[in-house]
Amino acid sequence: MLIGIDLGTTNSAVALWHEGEARLVPNSLGALLTPSAVSVLQDGTTLVGAAAFERMAAKDGAAATSFKRLLGTDRKVRLGRKEFSAEDLSALVLQSLCADVEAHTGERPTEAVITVPAYFNDRQRKATRRAGELAGLSVRRLINEPTAAALAFGLKDKAEREPFLVFDLGGGTFDVSIVEMFEGIVEVRASAGDNRLGGDDFNGALAMAVKGRLDPDERLATLGEARAQALLLQAAERTRRALTDAPEAEFAVTAGDERLSTTVTASEFEAQAEGLLRRLRDPVVRALRDSQIDAASLSEIVLVGGATRMPLVRKAITRLFGRFPNASVHPDHAVALGAAIQGGLIARDGGLEEIRITDVCPFTLGIETAEHSVRGTIQQGLFSPIIERNTPVPVSRSGVYSTMGDGQKQIAVHIYQGEAREVSGNVKLGTLSVPVPSRPAGEVSIDVRFSYDSSGLLEVDVEVPLTGTRHNLVIIDEEDRKAAKDLDARRKALAALKHHPREEAANQLLLARAERCYEEFLGDVRAVIGGRTLSFTTALDSQDPRRIADAAAELAELLDMLEANPVL
Repeated sequence: MLIGIDLGTTNSAVALWHEGEARLVPNSLGALLTPSAVSVLQDGTTLVGAAAFERMAAKDGAAATSFKRLLGTDRKVRLGRKEFSAEDLSALVLQSLCADVEAHTGERPTEAVITVPAYFNDRQRKATRRAGELAGLSVRRLINEPTAAALAFGLKDKAEREPFLVFDLGGGTFDVSIVEMFEGIVEVRASAGDNRLGGDDFNGALAMAVKGRLDPDERLATLGEARAQALLLQAAERTRRALTDAPEAEFAVTAGDERLSTTVTASEFEAQAEGLLRRLRDPVVRALRDSQIDAASLSEIVLVGGATRMPLVRKAITRLFGRFPNASVHPDHAVALGAAIQGGLIARDGGLEEIRITDVCPFTLGIETAEHSVRGTIQQGLFSPIIERNTPVPVSRSGVYSTMGDGQKQIAVHIYQGEAREVSGNVKLGTLSVPVPSRPAGEVSIDVRFSYDSSGLLEVDVEVPLTGTRHNLVIIDEEDRKAAKDLDARRKALAALKHHPREEAANQLLLARAERCYEEFLGDVRAVIGGRTLSFTTALDSQDPRRIADAAAELAELLDMLEANPVL
């Protein structure tokens, strides 16, 4: 079975192409979105999704979120007694989504199309692919998130469309793509983005804005830095969502036995987020410039990603383009639905056989070179582009280079990805050593050809015309080599983690909610929460389904009432 997955920074979703349409698959709690969160309890139990997210600020809870931002790096996250890479944590989320599909259809998925930010570099894309493999999936294709959203938007009526812009602001990343649809072709004209800009950053800005007046006596410091920060960010997320529909909202956390609260206005939030809003402009300008399309020529501005719900973001977009954006697609669902459509295309579904997608190379690809300066010195470490960013793929381009030293016997072709003039500011992808005849400087040249396809595969061919020799390299970085050796071992390690059965996921979520509410309230209300929680845990220990259901209903009813009336 082939599925489409939106592996998000904040939330993830999975969808199927079935009977001529893309459909989202609900998780075990009935929700269409699964928080991209992993938690490890004191007994080693691993939770994924809503229950893990609720435990982020718990005293004894080790939880991780936003680890998508760490993909492609060596950074580890410690949860309990174990250290996890971003790939491991992402694989756990993917496994949870696969389990949801199996529970929904009775069949375990084996293949997937996984979405990635358009501006993910080569290492980040390969790390995403490895996470899918760790989860037991054959990753048929990685598709850029705005491209997937454009598919979902464009296939509603299959009408031809003049170039439109997909504005995708999610929990942790920001992407812009300019797309055109004609004669069954979905053509991406240009993409740009910022991998460090999303709803999480707006939460951080909001938390920073209120921390001083919320906690002048620094009571949160007694909780420890990590837990205090988690509490602030959770409160910021709730407040940010409330400000979507109201001019002001309460920002509240509980420190020990005291509830701290303050009021935040929408105008105050907008002022604090001004720097983040300015950062939205640069990728838009870059994509327009690269596509050679004027903003006035765009037919529509299509909003994707949960963070585009913020009124301050929509206001900024309206000011930027001088018109209101199109919010007709579901901001949280479009990317996963588009991934499922891509899966249908791969499976050659009859209803999609006339549709073809063309995408672009998101980063410039080239090699390291050296140049003679006007003073006669040699400046090394310079970047020479071969395939420019936003070139339609598949593509093949070549460049000619020559030796710079007398008697030079070898040329090291260092391959990079990025936009910086100096290679130190770009991402190194690999090296190919090419023997050359020993001749005076400049007399021996090489032809370097880059071939790049829609799956992100880069092949480098180098020819020495003087000798007729050819050398070839398919880019595989050191992480890929290590992954090939230890993939099975890592799969077994993930499989050995202690999980609660799927049917207990709702119980774990309810317990996590109860713990959070217990920390937020004081006095008699806290005592009532504690009593109801104890009744529920006692019922769980009894393993009597009827007793568990009754206790769960009573506890849920109490929590619903308290969350609806937080001032009690």
